[in-house]
Amino acid sequence: MNTRHAPRLLISAAHKSSGKTTVTVGLAAALAARGLAVQPFKKGPDYIDPLWLSAACGRTCRNLDFHTQPPKLIRESFERYSRGADISLIEGNKGLFDGMDLEGSNSSASLAAWLEAPVVLVVDTTGMTRGIAPLLKGYQAFDDSIRIAGVILNKVGGPRHERKLRDVVAHYTGIPVVGAVHRSPEMEIMERHLGLVPANEAAEAAAAIASLQACVAAQVDLDAIIALAATAPETEVFPSPAAWPAPDLRIGVLKDPAFGFYYPDDFDALKAAGAELVFLNALSDSTLPDDLDGLFIGGGFPETSAERLEANRSFRADLLNKAQAGLPIYAECGGLMYLSRAIVWHGTRREMVGLVPGDAVMHARPQGRGYVRLRETADFPWPRLEQGPAVVPAHEFHHSRIENLDAEARFAYEVVRGAGIGQNRDGLIVRNALATYAHLRSVGASPWAPRFAAFCRSLRKV
Repeated sequence: MNTRHAPRLLISAAHKSSGKTTVTVGLAAALAARGLAVQPFKKGPDYIDPLWLSAACGRTCRNLDFHTQPPKLIRESFERYSRGADISLIEGNKGLFDGMDLEGSNSSASLAAWLEAPVVLVVDTTGMTRGIAPLLKGYQAFDDSIRIAGVILNKVGGPRHERKLRDVVAHYTGIPVVGAVHRSPEMEIMERHLGLVPANEAAEAAAAIASLQACVAAQVDLDAIIALAATAPETEVFPSPAAWPAPDLRIGVLKDPAFGFYYPDDFDALKAAGAELVFLNALSDSTLPDDLDGLFIGGGFPETSAERLEANRSFRADLLNKAQAGLPIYAECGGLMYLSRAIVWHGTRREMVGLVPGDAVMHARPQGRGYVRLRETADFPWPRLEQGPAVVPAHEFHHSRIENLDAEARFAYEVVRGAGIGQNRDGLIVRNALATYAHLRSVGASPWAPRFAAFCRSLRKV
């Protein structure tokens, strides 16, 4: 078996909202500013954190997710995308040991063990001094398959608080303290900002990242971080994927401040299936190109751009005309909302494309959240290229609900786990469009991209 050295760290926390993302973004930017090639990864199905991590270090962040990827594929993805990097940073999700089942089989700790990645724990030290010792000792003892190689003290109250914490950690645990980030209003604002605003729609993203970079560079020992990453064992080398074929399809992708939730893996899978991707802007483009063979509309926050989406009448009208004429469309979550009759938010109704016979009504609380499992119905439109699983893994996170839906609507999925559009159904089918709340990922058990490409190819006008 061929192996290579792949310096890596998994950055995790004792619990969510510890400031882990702000620290990781700042760390990625600070290491990149030193001239290092930093490869970011994000555990789980998140879209927003990867956008910030990608922007911070200039390399595309990749998701590693036990729900959609078999374990071997996770190792293969890590090895492939970390090639050429001086250091890889894997941001965990939730707390280190938090997972969906009793054994924590899909936790960040399980990912660290599977990738043999040393762990740096970000600890929210608010109101804590000596109490940090039993917390860290418990984390050390709980699972001997992982190694907590360092700790970053976060939200530290001041120099005196920092000294006490450092003394306690050194005396009781022996874990190196590799940083102490002091509490500041700016960091608190940025923590909320990163959790709410994706980098693709934040005009001030570069300034925000620069601020985090400066803060982390001044308060985290970057040399110690690099040294800890270098202690990771060698990783197995996997064969390189086949080269993409010459494209014979043109598939449009709405990619703008309203629609930015896409997996890079999906773009790669579409290209591997023979598609040339044509990126479009639903806010400023007047029409779609006439030579498209299909259209992909990902998720995002169309409600925050609803006024501008409504104002671009020519684009909406052209999309509706092409959809009614048979253009194949795949739309996820925000894309489903855009294809609906209207988005209703805070009592304001904004007209949308009008292909989906229902209204996307925003609610204060999530209407669907978490991992989902879907079973295709007999109406599912795309061809099956090979025998696949009976149940497809995906995820959803939406505050909207499709209301006032026509009674004769057809659905592509029966929802085995999750919320979907309602009544255990998801995936509205209108003409050659499939619009769903579920986010698929074209890896492992759900190769949706080649199936959609084959569907587009089968309907292409000669």
